[in-house]
Amino acid sequence: MGGRGGRGASGHARSLETAPGGARAGLLRNNGVVKMAISDPAGDGTLPEPVADAAGRDRVAASLLTAGPATASLLASRLGISATAVRRHLDSLVADGWVQATDRPPYGPQPTRGRGRPARTFALTATGRSQFPAEYDTLATDALAFVEQVGGSDAVVAFAESRAHDLEARLRAFLGADWRLASDVEQVQAFAAALDGLGFATSVDPAPTGVQVCQHHCPVAHVAGQYPQLCEAETEAFARLLGRHVQRLATIAHGDGVCTTVVPLTTSTSSDSPTTERTSA
Repeated sequence: MGGRGGRGASGHARSLETAPGGARAGLLRNNGVVKMAISDPAGDGTLPEPVADAAGRDRVAASLLTAGPATASLLASRLGISATAVRRHLDSLVADGWVQATDRPPYGPQPTRGRGRPARTFALTATGRSQFPAEYDTLATDALAFVEQVGGSDAVVAFAESRAHDLEARLRAFLGADWRLASDVEQVQAFAAALDGLGFATSVDPAPTGVQVCQHHCPVAHVAGQYPQLCEAETEAFARLLGRHVQRLATIAHGDGVCTTVVPLTTSTSSDSPTTERTSA
């Protein structure tokens, strides 16, 4: 699907695969290499060894993305480098979980078996594919825009509430049956730990009237920036789960850098009628 504002994954991949001399180290995400312009200290067109290794590794991964699974010898032919260098890069990619090796190609005709061990075929894993640029945020935003166009704003609210109920159910499963027997502060701490366990990178800080729960990661921040119903439904789910009033002070989607929810502990409402409040930063 064509994206807004830039090349897709294949475009980035081809730039890596076809530009060995001018490639940038670390164009793929999370490869542990500092993103920097490549220098040529020797002035002879050669790259420093760590940078050359990173660029070569990226080109191998990009070739597996754009041209499909391949043996080491086929990759060497594609990229114009030695099979020894390809195997070194493949060993690194396999160790990081980006690439997997099998004795049979994942698709297409099977090779004719000869003497000796068959050449291994290498393919990207889901982790490897995730290192390339994707447009999931754009897809999700477009999908919600279509939902709103077809069903109106009520349909967007219904979707947001359905998603929030699912999050609430996962948090309840994480917390177990006895967490409400703890003190108020311990309940909120357990709630924050459950959020953290689900990937929200959560911390707890004291607040003047209670406890402040900070979510440092939001997996839908870009989409929620355009559809705040997602944040509102999530806040209501938190109130239901905790059985008390909660106050949303800030959200990543609003540009605040962190999602902050204050849980007042000096007063509380009935667990049957929790309330929520959003105060703009």
